[in-house]
Amino acid sequence: MSRIQNTFKSLESSGKKALIPYLMTGFPSLEATHGLLNGLVEGGADILELGIPFSDPMADGPVIQKAAERAIANRVGLKEVLSVVKAFRVNNKSTPVVLMGYANPVEQYDLQHGQNAFVRDAHECGVDGVLIVDYPPNECLEFAAQLKAHSMDLIFLLAPTSTDARIQEVAAVASGYVYYVSLKGVTGSGNLNTDEVEAMLPKIRKHVRIPVGVGFGIRDAQTAKTVARVADAVVIGSRLIDLIKDSSTASGPEIAKTFMASVRAAMDEKV
Repeated sequence: MSRIQNTFKSLESSGKKALIPYLMTGFPSLEATHGLLNGLVEGGADILELGIPFSDPMADGPVIQKAAERAIANRVGLKEVLSVVKAFRVNNKSTPVVLMGYANPVEQYDLQHGQNAFVRDAHECGVDGVLIVDYPPNECLEFAAQLKAHSMDLIFLLAPTSTDARIQEVAAVASGYVYYVSLKGVTGSGNLNTDEVEAMLPKIRKHVRIPVGVGFGIRDAQTAKTVARVADAVVIGSRLIDLIKDSSTASGPEIAKTFMASVRAAMDEKV
């Protein structure tokens, strides 16, 4: 059983939902990322999503795009992302880390370091899951098998426009959890309609037997609380990036911790 699966099992037994913050690795700086990860965990994060900087993202809104541009300017690539996870694992052996990004950096990494080098090195550094936005589920059977052999989960996105056929394709390959994109758009866009989320989740759960996280558009504790009533996990990215964009290496971890603590407290409130 993977660290992700263990985390969800533990949360379920205590009647809680998973809080999953997203950071762009190397933003505001590579050095700052280390402290931010620890601050998020101290604030109550259950799983960490780390973005892989990429120059041409298709699902990211302006906030995360700018964060990626800054990370690239800081000369942060997939090699540096893995080094961050490795350093994090020195003192934290339990919090799952998911890498989120696009096919290009992963395939470039394998071209540079050898076939299946990404899976091998991600495992050795302590990665628990991978979400590659532009990998179709029906073309990922071999990749999923490689990850599973190394105790890592392959996570997929689902959207409001996902058909039953698409959901079934994802269900056949995904492990760990699936990530429901609650908006028709990019990260950070629009206002989340929690009624629409609540209506969509039974359609997903008809086919998906693993936890369902919800993200895109969750910007405050109250929305996170509402979503947590119907989802298994809440994912927050753009709002967190906004909060830390002007922070220093010293101040960032406390900002991240305080924000996470407020969201965690709201999610754990009894109705």
